Amino acid sequence: MNEHLADTQYPEPVAHLLTLGASSRFGRDWPDYTAMGLDAGHVPDLIRMATDEALLTADWEGAEVWAPVHAWRALGQLKAEAAIEPLIGLFRRVDDEQDDSVGEDLPEAMGSIGPVAIPALEAYVQDATHGVWARIAASKSLAKIGQGHPGARDACVDALTGQLERFAENGDDLNAFLISWLLDLAAVESAPVMEQAFAADAVDLSVQGDWEEAQIELGLLDKRITSKPQSWFLGSDTKAHALPPGMRPPPPSGKTHAKAKKKNKEQKKARKKNRKK
Repeated sequence: MNEHLADTQYPEPVAHLLTLGASSRFGRDWPDYTAMGLDAGHVPDLIRMATDEALLTADWEGAEVWAPVHAWRALGQLKAEAAIEPLIGLFRRVDDEQDDSVGEDLPEAMGSIGPVAIPALEAYVQDATHGVWARIAASKSLAKIGQGHPGARDACVDALTGQLERFAENGDDLNAFLISWLLDLAAVESAPVMEQAFAADAVDLSVQGDWEEAQIELGLLDKRITSKPQSWFLGSDTKAHALPPGMRPPPPSGKTHAKAKKKNKEQKKARKKNRKK
């Protein structure tokens, strides 16, 4: 551990998280942090670790940079209500630092904390002063809560649909992911709003596909009526005819954006597979 991090004091067993490294990558295959001795009494130190700038910006070759990830996972398992606002404050890192772990893993922890986080997450998504990818991560957290807590599913659908109703001001990326999360929640009741967003050409088609694809996901169509547009990879804000022959558009800035889209396509395939069972 470098000298700067060594000066940061954490009590055991919280300090043990500094040594775990990338033992568990993104997803829900997490260690049982309570089995390490962590409990509600450690929440303040876990919040401090999860938001520790020295750790968040530590050398990627070391184990310490993973400590905030383990800390927010532990806070999720402990359903720490006190951690909601501090953890939501980390979403800015997706836009500011292209921090993949915040965009991909933190929503899982928020989902574990549960329905008590819905109001704060909804307010964050509604606030257009936040970065678009931060808002996408917060909206994903709502979907995770709805998936993990069936009793909160309707509240999460309402929050996501309410934001999608603002499709004219959201931007194509946010609209596309709002629709994707609603599809994850099988939100057939949100279909009319989805249709309006697609009809307004306000959805990035490279994320989820078009309105026909959404209807298929929702079980409203058995198969496509028209052929798939070959220019989907361009996104809805870039027209194929506007590019010189043979030239592809530049990739989105930041590796998080590309990974988010790839992961979303994988989720789409999984939903199709589940429907066939």
